[in-house]
Amino acid sequence: MAEQEAARPFATLQRFARRAAEAAEAALERCELCSEPIPPEHRHLLDTSRREIACVCRACSILFNREAASEGKYRLIPDRRLELRDFQMSESEWERLRIPVGMAFFFHSTPAHRVVALYPGPMGATESLLELHTWSELEQRNPVLASMQPDIEALLVNRARGAREHFLVPIDDCYRLVGLIRMHWRGLGGGQEVWREIGRFFAALRERSKPVPNV
Repeated sequence: MAEQEAARPFATLQRFARRAAEAAEAALERCELCSEPIPPEHRHLLDTSRREIACVCRACSILFNREAASEGKYRLIPDRRLELRDFQMSESEWERLRIPVGMAFFFHSTPAHRVVALYPGPMGATESLLELHTWSELEQRNPVLASMQPDIEALLVNRARGAREHFLVPIDDCYRLVGLIRMHWRGLGGGQEVWREIGRFFAALRERSKPVPNV
């Protein structure tokens, strides 16, 4: 009897630990293909036909990391991040891109058969008309652009508030920036909070990016 009484606290702790573990597992994100729990840092797939991003577990990311999978509906988004410190773009070239804000990203769209330019704003990502010869000139002056993988990598440009930054990034980084701006934007100018978040985003991106020459 005494042994049973002594065991009760341990049984209670075990139940509490089990419930806590179950709650923690329920709070985790889940793979959108197989429903397995995934950690905060995980890979993504791009649905190229719908431009939708899916969170995936390690097993599914390995499955789609094969060359044969690159021709299908889903593409595994890479984790390459390059800081293009000597990127060549003049003020007149930027103006010819007709981007109304100080940030934009550019990628080769397989469904559209062309380079697409999008810029973030309080309503999400907006497409801007991009003349093919303008992009061709940039690509000639910046050979690194030829290494961008279609649909899943992008040139991210930050010229807001005097910045002159250029990155080659996974496409999900661009949509993360879009979501951040949409979530924190207030009023006509965005407010202080959104600009703090934008500053944090680019600071973190610089830390994760590898500086490369313009080759």
